[in-house]
Amino acid sequence: MSSGKASEGRAAGPMAAGIELERMRRRVRLSRLALLGAVATGPVALGVAVLSGPTTVVAAPAAKPATVRTTAVGADPAGYAQLFIGAWLRSSTDDATSAQARFAQSLAPDVDLPDPAAGAHPGPVSVSAVRSAQRDAGQWAVTVAAQYADGQVRYFAVPVAADESGGSFTVTGAPGVVAGPNRAGVPESPYSVTVPAEGGLSSAVGEFLGAYLTGSGGVDRYLAPGVRLSSVSPAPYTAVGVQQVLAVEEAAAAEGVPGDGTTVRVLVQVEARDGAGRWPLAYEIGLKARSGRWEVAALESGTAGNGGRS
Repeated sequence: MSSGKASEGRAAGPMAAGIELERMRRRVRLSRLALLGAVATGPVALGVAVLSGPTTVVAAPAAKPATVRTTAVGADPAGYAQLFIGAWLRSSTDDATSAQARFAQSLAPDVDLPDPAAGAHPGPVSVSAVRSAQRDAGQWAVTVAAQYADGQVRYFAVPVAADESGGSFTVTGAPGVVAGPNRAGVPESPYSVTVPAEGGLSSAVGEFLGAYLTGSGGVDRYLAPGVRLSSVSPAPYTAVGVQQVLAVEEAAAAEGVPGDGTTVRVLVQVEARDGAGRWPLAYEIGLKARSGRWEVAALESGTAGNGGRS
């Protein structure tokens, strides 16, 4: 018996050693997996995994969401440049304390005032911004036109800086006289169909514009259902006469009124009169046929509560 037990003890020794070796190998493999997972999830997780036991699984902290900063779209500084040029052209170094000079300096602290000669023509009668372009972030170039009493027009390029919010501006340098914008080509007009002057459509738009511009009778009776439009108030003219009607669609020139629901677009040129003279005006009007007559469905050159469309 003793010899049998001794042999069993000798056999158990290598077996136990083998089991312990396999356990050590398993712990090494788990440690490697933990380290690789920690490397993939970040340095913080790596430190936690190293300090913890090989069989301990530690979840990496969730990454904080990236902060997204949006910059407000900067407002166009055209009006700011227009104010500056108006004040700058009406100021002088000889009177740096005048209201115009002080205002110009408040808009452009680092820009010198002009020094007009004695007897020079007075300041402009009107100043208008005609073009603005953004060069870089926060940097604008604004072209401003100054018109004088003698009909002369000068154009000034004004550099303007804007802050990130687009709510604050500063003129960053002296203005420069530049050539005016080139005249753009006129695209071909879509109104190529001549509408007879004696037809029902010409009469309809003439009566409508007469009521719209002179206040005679109101405009509601000329409008298609669903269209809301008010006469110009106070009425600017005493009489309106149609000079020409052009249309996009051939249906506008047909004899009689087409079927219900037919729509056309017309360009109406009129001559309006008041106590001061005669004035050529033009209106783009959309019309819709209903019950044998033309009704106004849209007034492109006017103002309506729903955009002038039915």
